[in-house]
Amino acid sequence: MASKAAVAAVDFTRIYTTLGLGKETIASLQAFRKRHAEAQRLQKQYASEPTTVDLSHYRSVLRNQSIVDEAEKLLNGFKPVTYDVNAHVKAIEAFEAKAVVSAQAMEEKIEIEIKELQATLANIEEARPFEDLTSYDVGDAHPRLVQVMETMMKKGKFTVPGYSENSETLTSSNYRHVVP
Repeated sequence: MASKAAVAAVDFTRIYTTLGLGKETIASLQAFRKRHAEAQRLQKQYASEPTTVDLSHYRSVLRNQSIVDEAEKLLNGFKPVTYDVNAHVKAIEAFEAKAVVSAQAMEEKIEIEIKELQATLANIEEARPFEDLTSYDVGDAHPRLVQVMETMMKKGKFTVPGYSENSETLTSSNYRHVVP
């Protein structure tokens, strides 16, 4: 009974999205859930059906009593066949082992990502506001920018290639002079 309540309380769509499971793992879980639901449905269907045979009814309806006697003899002599389920158990254990390995690998990936995100967050929190940065700070962070600017100064270029094509220039032709 407790397992039914636990299954009902599990929000699988939330698990799929929040744990960042791989497509293979999600597909395996969904296939398992489908098989489980089908097995539960069949079990309920067969459990609701009667399991006893009323031979007295057949004796009163049928003229040939030997058929009823033979059926009764077969029913009394019926012994359920036992199956060796070790192959199925081994397959389930192999699937479980594969799922555990996959889950552990995913856990390691998530832990690494969490550490990286925490480091990024710490950098963001410790960073100076943009207004407090100087051109020297930007040059120290990206020395290539300093080299590019020095080269542009030596060549006498004071425009950035492609800038005027992508944005409007501030020329007098862009503005209308309004006289009050």
